[in-house]
Amino acid sequence: MTTGRTPPARVRGRRPPQGAPVVDRALSLLAAFDATHRTLTLGELSRRTGIPTSSALRLAGRLVAWGALERDDTGLFTVGLRLWEVASLAPRGSGLRQVAMPFMGDLEEVTRQHVLLAVRDGRDALLVERLSSHQAMEVLYRVGGRLPLHSTGVGLALLAFSDAEVQEDVLAQPLVHEPEQVAVPAAVLRRTLAEVRREGLATLRRAVPTPLVSVAAPIFDADERVAAALSVIVPADHADPRLLGPAVRTAARSISRGLGARRSIGYAGAG
Repeated sequence: MTTGRTPPARVRGRRPPQGAPVVDRALSLLAAFDATHRTLTLGELSRRTGIPTSSALRLAGRLVAWGALERDDTGLFTVGLRLWEVASLAPRGSGLRQVAMPFMGDLEEVTRQHVLLAVRDGRDALLVERLSSHQAMEVLYRVGGRLPLHSTGVGLALLAFSDAEVQEDVLAQPLVHEPEQVAVPAAVLRRTLAEVRREGLATLRRAVPTPLVSVAAPIFDADERVAAALSVIVPADHADPRLLGPAVRTAARSISRGLGARRSIGYAGAG
């Protein structure tokens, strides 16, 4: 039986009020993958995104056809190489990496440990490159991974030289050292950032899961804004920040010059 009501006409160019746009749902499928979920079944994609299975299958099929996802013979989905191809074009990653790699290689050769290159993305540091020696200690960081600004060496170097608005936004959040799960008072972080700006270096010591020391320095671009941060991570029992600091600072200064920075801002003793 009909009610006599005429369904509302769909306005061209507008989506229905219920449901997320198709592009948002497709992006949520990609966001379902992380370091601990590198392969997902269709059911897992549906559960992790809240998208009905039929819609998830249709969207995933489109992503597979484009290359953003891949699906093996067992039906498992993984992130596709097409995303890596597109991501490699990001100017904050590709140009920076090209300039930084020779200097990172020098640091890795000297320390025989890990050398990290990161940029800020919102309230996180995004790791865009890592060089590691064969005998390097184990670390939690992977290329493409996110690191907290307030409790990593590269994060502190980025945050200390970011705009005041960025700093205040981070300081306003409930902050916890990871993975120790120890609260970080805002007043303590303010003092730490002031010291990083004064020294031009961030030195972070961590006891768990493995004792380590991270020494990081900011990298500046042609507009004299912080563009990235460079760090070395070494075992705590082999670390001497007094020796590591000058090497990291010199490498970061050289990368900054390669990016067009006109003067050595942000470095202790620089004119």
